[in-house]
Amino acid sequence: MDTFTGGLQYSINHAIMITGFVAMMMVVIEYLNVLSQGIWQKGLRGGRWKQYLLASFLGATPGCLGAFAAVSLYSHREISLGALVAAMIATSGDESFVMLSMIPEQAPLIFGILLLTGLGAGFVTDALFSRKIDRRVSCSHEFEIHEEDTCRCFPWGQLRRQWRHCTLIRTILCLSLLLFLVAVVTGELGPPIWNWIRATLVAVSFTALFITGTVPDHFLEDHLWKHVIKVHLPRVFLWTFGALLLMHLLLDQVHFEIWLQENQLIVLLLACLVGLIPESGPHLIFLTLYVEGSIPLSIFLASSVVQDGHGMLPMLAESRQEFFRVKFINFAVGLLFGFIGYLGGW
Repeated sequence: MDTFTGGLQYSINHAIMITGFVAMMMVVIEYLNVLSQGIWQKGLRGGRWKQYLLASFLGATPGCLGAFAAVSLYSHREISLGALVAAMIATSGDESFVMLSMIPEQAPLIFGILLLTGLGAGFVTDALFSRKIDRRVSCSHEFEIHEEDTCRCFPWGQLRRQWRHCTLIRTILCLSLLLFLVAVVTGELGPPIWNWIRATLVAVSFTALFITGTVPDHFLEDHLWKHVIKVHLPRVFLWTFGALLLMHLLLDQVHFEIWLQENQLIVLLLACLVGLIPESGPHLIFLTLYVEGSIPLSIFLASSVVQDGHGMLPMLAESRQEFFRVKFINFAVGLLFGFIGYLGGW
């Protein structure tokens, strides 16, 4: 097997494993959000420091739901600009799930650093700008929580009927999860030996399979199929596969790592500029470079500070001024953070 073919196979296998893990975690988060009727959003209302803390914590929660909640509350003038900045610095969007899959030992530490950075940046933002900003934005972006979801995530009395009249969507999802579970157990996907990472993949697979097999058809179609599978899954797979294959070509074929190591300030600027894109995918390039050891932690953290997945897309739709205001603040924080790390040699 030549080097390119080996890299291609590696990229496909890891992209499938990472995408499967991301999708299953999204299913679990979506399930918990609907099960709780989004009650955790109410905790963001309160004093400034409470807002900073809860907004940062919510942003650090994997996925885009926390970021969407922060945008919605800011749009309705229920949290400050600083709290929104804190949430967007702490969040990595769907990228969080990929980090948990690729660097599970380091991901919690990175989430913690981003959370603390968001707290500090939120406080400074309000101290400098809160009295100068006249917010005129108002949007209606909310989570999809419908009346029929109430207390029906596990409709005990309808399980037999749901399986007797099993929909095509339920069949596809359950079979896909079952195949993924078998591939992980047999070592075709994930770690080749039994360790805590494989055990986690198995546990998450069982949980996602339980959710998919028991939720009502409405939840399955509107929340899992239309939101997680159709919207997120293709994008996560394509970006992950593309980033892995690109890094294989650049590092193994072109030996691009030498240029990266000699031009770290340029790479830092590029990482922050790419972070301005309201999408998780481009950030995967810098995650993959960090995993390969081609860029230091400081550049990866700078990229993580600036990027917020697609959490700011609702704001872009409602107010470009507010969108660019938050992005500019995050860009400045990320660039400063990365430069300090560059000077410190980490």
